[in-house]
Amino acid sequence: MEAVLFMFFSTLETLAIHGLIMSLLRIPISRHLGQALLVMTLANVQSLILRSEYHLDFLVPLISLLIFLFLYSTIIKIPVIWSAVCTMIGYMLYAVIQVAYLSLIFDSIETVQTDRFDGYILQALSAGTGLLAAWIMYRFRIGFRFNMERTRLKFEHVLLIVLIGIVLVLVAILFYLNHLWLHFVFFASTFGIFLYYAIQSEERDRRDVRGNRQTDRREDQTTSTRT
Repeated sequence: MEAVLFMFFSTLETLAIHGLIMSLLRIPISRHLGQALLVMTLANVQSLILRSEYHLDFLVPLISLLIFLFLYSTIIKIPVIWSAVCTMIGYMLYAVIQVAYLSLIFDSIETVQTDRFDGYILQALSAGTGLLAAWIMYRFRIGFRFNMERTRLKFEHVLLIVLIGIVLVLVAILFYLNHLWLHFVFFASTFGIFLYYAIQSEERDRRDVRGNRQTDRREDQTTSTRT
């Protein structure tokens, strides 16, 4: 039961952070929601195992940031730079909301850490406020207004695949040293999803480029025939 509650409230939190980041990008939260929920579930399972089984709490924020970064750059197709910027801002916005509730309602962070019920209340209040803030931001178009595609790096797909590979190798070494095979399976499956989308996006872009070139050639031939 404790694991179920952890997964439920953690999913609420990650959904609120996702909503804040999507609102910053001025993208409706409903877009790619299925893929996002799948990735969030895998991330929360990893978080649960790291916290409860291996007491590696310090790794959880780093892993969550990496997972969100790859989510936006490979699945939602946001340039890597802006994926990183908006992920950091979204996390900071959510942290401000949670710290505000922590200061106003609870005596200290130790109170929340020792009493699980208080922790769930804090998560629910923070997530609800985060989702409301995300809705207000999207409703009033509060976010980045300029063209982010101009910041897209050349060979960005290759860069993403290399980054995913490096992260997987480093995590594999870490987990091999600590014999965390079960957690590595979850981690590898999560990044496998990102790798799949990165490769699919690259192939789709190549097909689009070839299609555009063929269309241009046909239009040139039609124009020359008319003249």
